[in-house]
Amino acid sequence: MNNDAKILKELGKKIAEIAHLPVQNEKKELWRKNNDLEPVRPMVYIDQLPWHELGKSDELKNRCEDEFLRTVETGLLQMLYRWRHFPCDMVVENRLDIPHEIHNLDYGIHIMEDVRQTDESNDIVSHKYVDQIDTPEKLEMLKADKIWVDHKLDEEHFERCSEIFDGILPVRFSGVQIHAGVWDRIAQMKPAEAILWDIIDRPDFVKDIVRKFVELTEATLTQCEEQGLLDPEAQYVHCTGAYTDDLPKQQGEKAMAKNVWAFGMAQIFSTVSPDMHNEFEIELVKPLYEKFGLLYYGCCEPLENKIDIVRKLSNVRKISVSPWADANKSAEHMGADYVMSFKSNPSYIATGEFDEECVEKNIRGAICAAKENGTPVEIILKDVSTVSYHLSHIDRWEKTAMKIVEEG
Repeated sequence: MNNDAKILKELGKKIAEIAHLPVQNEKKELWRKNNDLEPVRPMVYIDQLPWHELGKSDELKNRCEDEFLRTVETGLLQMLYRWRHFPCDMVVENRLDIPHEIHNLDYGIHIMEDVRQTDESNDIVSHKYVDQIDTPEKLEMLKADKIWVDHKLDEEHFERCSEIFDGILPVRFSGVQIHAGVWDRIAQMKPAEAILWDIIDRPDFVKDIVRKFVELTEATLTQCEEQGLLDPEAQYVHCTGAYTDDLPKQQGEKAMAKNVWAFGMAQIFSTVSPDMHNEFEIELVKPLYEKFGLLYYGCCEPLENKIDIVRKLSNVRKISVSPWADANKSAEHMGADYVMSFKSNPSYIATGEFDEECVEKNIRGAICAAKENGTPVEIILKDVSTVSYHLSHIDRWEKTAMKIVEEG
């Protein structure tokens, strides 16, 4: 234990030193302005990384023996690795965030599936889901689980970390950020093909499914509010900076939905028309989405021809522009009303070769589209399931992206 504490103290001192650099406040202000639709320059961030590959680096080797303290160590090592190799617009806060010990935070679903994987160390796998909601009777059986926090373990973790990092880093609990995109969970309880057929053959049943999953998510949200688990100080929302002045300030001890960001999406609707997207997603999930202060909308589904229906959601602030979307059309339809969350194509760094020309063309195209339409833009590299163990590819992507955005 004494050796573990010594290891963590040294890591904490490095984090604290970085956190006190003036650049941290500068980056926070840049994120705030971009998120509040007063952009200074495009923002850049990298997330959802292949840590199973990056973990081959000696910089990420664990030395702590205690199981819980190893998780703390891993978080600190990963933060330091990011800072050294691809900091882009990450912000290092002067604090240590530890998670609550929360149980049953599963939005009322319990997945049955088969998986296939090509790399045993990679947690990105192929899924084949079992249809558990093929009848109204099965749908009706779904109930929200009771969320509970192991307060005793929370207290133990907090005390241990506070003692270790005393005088080095303040310790706080990170909270829950609500994934309000019910269609992601529906698609884990019902195969994609069955969903798309049912939209045609059993539209009323599909709407009942959506209403049920909205109900389950609202039950999750209510429990998180009641137990004080939402986090108005979260740094990121859906892999992008969350700093803003446009969220209502928390009143009282517990944050409510109106005080936080959430994110929503309907990735299964990539091939569904705007009218159907509106009918089976926007109109039905709108009451849930609009409970939150601000909303990030979209993920991998192309939305360039659906911005008009997204506008029906009053609290959307960022809209995803995936690698399969048209950045020019997206920016044209967003104008200055939203942040264009542009997703750089991770395939350009996934193989043994780093395709710098494609990376640069991809990023410059998005920034040009944003400039022409007065659209705030962020350049996000995410869904990086592999770099084929060529760890420097992420470093090179970051340097390329930052060079472009800092050109002005």
